[in-house]
Amino acid sequence: MIRLLFLIHYIQGTSKKVITREDWEKKLNDVKIRKEDMNKLVMNFLVTEGYVDAAEKFRMESGTEPDIDLATITDRMAVKKAVQSGNVEDAIEKVNDLNPEILDTNPQLFFHLQQQRLIELIRNGKVEEALEFAQEELAPRGEENQGFLEELERTVALLAFEDVKNSPVGDLLDISQRLKTASEVNAAILTSQNHEKDPKLPSLLRMLIWAQNQLDEKAAYPRITDLFTATLEDPAV
Repeated sequence: MIRLLFLIHYIQGTSKKVITREDWEKKLNDVKIRKEDMNKLVMNFLVTEGYVDAAEKFRMESGTEPDIDLATITDRMAVKKAVQSGNVEDAIEKVNDLNPEILDTNPQLFFHLQQQRLIELIRNGKVEEALEFAQEELAPRGEENQGFLEELERTVALLAFEDVKNSPVGDLLDISQRLKTASEVNAAILTSQNHEKDPKLPSLLRMLIWAQNQLDEKAAYPRITDLFTATLEDPAV
């Protein structure tokens, strides 16, 4: 995959041509990628996505050291799991235990956590508690930020529908909303630890797709159509 990104330079500036599998594989093999760099890419993915056991095993087998303390991954995943389970109060406590500055310096994240807490109250049928919470905790923030106010109004609108799931705001009760909030918290914790908030591997895959699209205009070549297997498919001639 990484080798292919280099091959765009091999095609640049030439008229469209047909490249055989033999020639293409030779060019791929000519691009040297250090195993150390590949190992760092794998470790980056494991650490960022929170696979602490796999990261520890990979560290022992490859000798690749992670750029953060693996113990912090467990704490970060506990926060993420709490949000995904709807235990937002617990998640907020855990974030503050990790680093209270995360929420103190990120009002948007704190609002979204409080919004998720409101959603969970509504989900559990606690209407009066939800209204009181919205008025006391979220409304003041909405007065200071138009974007927050619009999100709050949309969330409170959940109470106006009998068939909430099929309503215009039903997506707020979907599991994807929890995942979205959990992802935002996860990214904020990583940033506070001076770590990239997104793994590098997906970015490389997007670059691969872009590079192939660029090459398609210049040549017919063995391209990767299945990112899972990375199998080269012979060019159509």
